[in-house]
Amino acid sequence: MSFQRPVARAPMTIGLLGGSFDPPHAGHVHITNQALRRFGLDRVWWLVSPGNPLKTRGPAPMDRRLAASRALLRDPRVTVTDIEARIGTRYTARTIRKLQHLYPGVRFVWLMGADNLSQFDRWQEWQWIMNNVPVGVLARPGDRIAARLSRPARLYRHARLDGRESRLLARTTAPAWCFVNVPMVALSSTMIRKKGDWNADTGTS
Repeated sequence: MSFQRPVARAPMTIGLLGGSFDPPHAGHVHITNQALRRFGLDRVWWLVSPGNPLKTRGPAPMDRRLAASRALLRDPRVTVTDIEARIGTRYTARTIRKLQHLYPGVRFVWLMGADNLSQFDRWQEWQWIMNNVPVGVLARPGDRIAARLSRPARLYRHARLDGRESRLLARTTAPAWCFVNVPMVALSSTMIRKKGDWNADTGTS
């Protein structure tokens, strides 16, 4: 009698897309879809934050932002969560540490737009993030050159995967990051608020 050797299952890979989502829009959905495809992710979690520590103005109420985010999504692989509020973290590094503790069998990938990479070195413990989770960077209009010349990109150039290797990112040991150029939707939450389509102060649109 022969026995078949059991096949070890690869850990689930989850991309983390953090932000205030104030408001969420089609651009967020688009980069989420691109991240799932380009980085070979099993899931993406939208981490709707209580507030951005780098911004002085508070966002719209959490319940409103969660409901608006969920109304946009149709893909069952994408989850909208307020876990940062529930576990009491505001900074990305602390959130990732907590998630790694809570879900030890999951491989997390931090996702960001190229605009965030340009000022990533302003984030608390940004080098810890780079050294402990793979980072997927998705190009946004007007931010590609600045992102590629940024201090984080220069300091971690040895850890960059070529765009053609993007599907390996989730399985690569940190530090590892990958910059991909994707067709982008030229929308931003700031643009929508300025047009008056989403009034964060009064909770009306």
